[in-house]
Amino acid sequence: MNKNKFHIEQNTLQETLVIPLYARKLCTQIFPSIYSDPKAVQLMDQLDYDFSLIEGKMSGFMQRFGALEVAMRQTDLAFEVKEYLKSHPNAAVVNLGCGLDQTGEACDNGSCRIYNIDLPDVIAVRSELIPAAERVQNIGCDLKDTAWFDEIDASGGAVLFAAGVFYYFETKDVQALVNRMALQFPGGKLVFDTAGKTALKMMLKTWIKQAGIQKVDAYFHVGSLEKDVLPWLKNAKASSRGYMLGYQNLKDPCVPPFFRLLSKVSDKQLHMQILRFDFQAR
Repeated sequence: MNKNKFHIEQNTLQETLVIPLYARKLCTQIFPSIYSDPKAVQLMDQLDYDFSLIEGKMSGFMQRFGALEVAMRQTDLAFEVKEYLKSHPNAAVVNLGCGLDQTGEACDNGSCRIYNIDLPDVIAVRSELIPAAERVQNIGCDLKDTAWFDEIDASGGAVLFAAGVFYYFETKDVQALVNRMALQFPGGKLVFDTAGKTALKMMLKTWIKQAGIQKVDAYFHVGSLEKDVLPWLKNAKASSRGYMLGYQNLKDPCVPPFFRLLSKVSDKQLHMQILRFDFQAR
């Protein structure tokens, strides 16, 4: 154990923070012209953890495409946050299920307020590794316990986002949470990534199964807004854009042509998308 670094225990909740962090670091290395997260690289250097197993799993062709997916998700969400801040510079920027992600801080315009929310054990690790700066607050709680609503100062508006979070939520819980947010944060915006049922089944064979999820039908997935979102949505407008190509065309030298083909399949056939909810103002 390196006493100068933060030790991450294997087979614990702490370990679940490492994989997305490593993916963001990998994105920065192999897709530098479309994604950069130098803070992820810095955090990696602060951890006492054997990354050799993850490095082996992430060295393949499809794993590199997975890293590109992470890059696109983070840039898509950051785009939506920055767009909202243009008209609401003093808004609350709320990172739901934040882990060690620093997208909120990366979008800081100098006047917004940033909130990072995750389970208490996760926030304890985050607070140790990333001490909250001015205008930043870390909140430890279960997202489904809406007591965290009262911690958010949304007097200047609110833009809420989640990366790779709602795949783990049952559909009824997402529906209830979104509709409650619409009432709590009028004039606000919520954005997060989703996928269709087939994609969710594919995920089940890999990382979702590790979370103990067995019955895919119960978990949140979206094939179309008309069938899967609009029937239950209240006090908000919903829209979506392709996860991979909805915000960028990926015609960049660092992206292999075959990855662009896979991106089209992901967006069209697998319904990988960014959902956006614009909450009605009072």
